[in-house]
Amino acid sequence: MPVLKYFPMNGKHKPVTAFLGLGSNLGDRMAHLKGARHALHSHQKLRILRASSIYETEAVGGPENQPPYLNAVLEVQTLLRASCLLEFALAVEQQFGRCRTTRWGARTLDIDLLFYADHVHQEPDLIVPHPRLHERAFVLAPLTEIAPDFIHPLLQQSMQEIFAQLPSTAGIRRLPDNW
Repeated sequence: MPVLKYFPMNGKHKPVTAFLGLGSNLGDRMAHLKGARHALHSHQKLRILRASSIYETEAVGGPENQPPYLNAVLEVQTLLRASCLLEFALAVEQQFGRCRTTRWGARTLDIDLLFYADHVHQEPDLIVPHPRLHERAFVLAPLTEIAPDFIHPLLQQSMQEIFAQLPSTAGIRRLPDNW
């Protein structure tokens, strides 16, 4: 696992609320999501505040005939900088066998940094808010469940408003499993 850089614990920095999107469509999808949640929770500079339900959805984009995804969103509080939070999320993906070979291809685990408070980052390896989340029902359904009033810092609309504007939410099924 990579060495991570933390905010100094000198009282000047306060925890930041962030939202992480989790998805899996290969192998034991539920075990991958539960394992990722546990791995994220185990980090000393990260605390899970809320978890959405799990949603099953068809694959969007990428190669055809992919298996369906399980998706969820976690609201976390962290002292990690956005780049370090993303770095840790990528390390967790690797723990669960994630190989990045095909863009939007099938994967054991995908963790996206959706929001980092109301900050906007435009860097080569980090774009926050996630640039396509406002188009994706599989992200907005679980995000709206746990943070309907959260305001997108660029669009200046709540998650509930953005979700209501989607042309279709067909194919999204909320699972009864409590994870």
